[in-house]
Amino acid sequence: MKTHALFRLTALTVLLTPALLHATEAAPATSWHAQTLGQALLNMLLFAGVGIVAAIAGYKIFDKCTPGDLTKEILEHRNVAAAIIAAAVILGVSIIIAASMLG
Repeated sequence: MKTHALFRLTALTVLLTPALLHATEAAPATSWHAQTLGQALLNMLLFAGVGIVAAIAGYKIFDKCTPGDLTKEILEHRNVAAAIIAAAVILGVSIIIAASMLG
């Protein structure tokens, strides 16, 4: 009984594969590539806004996960080491965001 079901599944796969491949080729591919200068500027502003918000959120999440208040250490106590750590976190998050936006 199990071989019958396996045979039917294999036959169905063989029969439907060309139809599925043809359907995927017929659909037009959408992309983020701009066709005009206005679209390019809009995409740039959109990605810049998303990137800045994500970098700030990444820094805030890092600050919440570590003991103490990193922002307070930097602003009130003028701790250079804390500022270097914060800069490294922001750069690291920004690199990850840029890589994800590029695809």
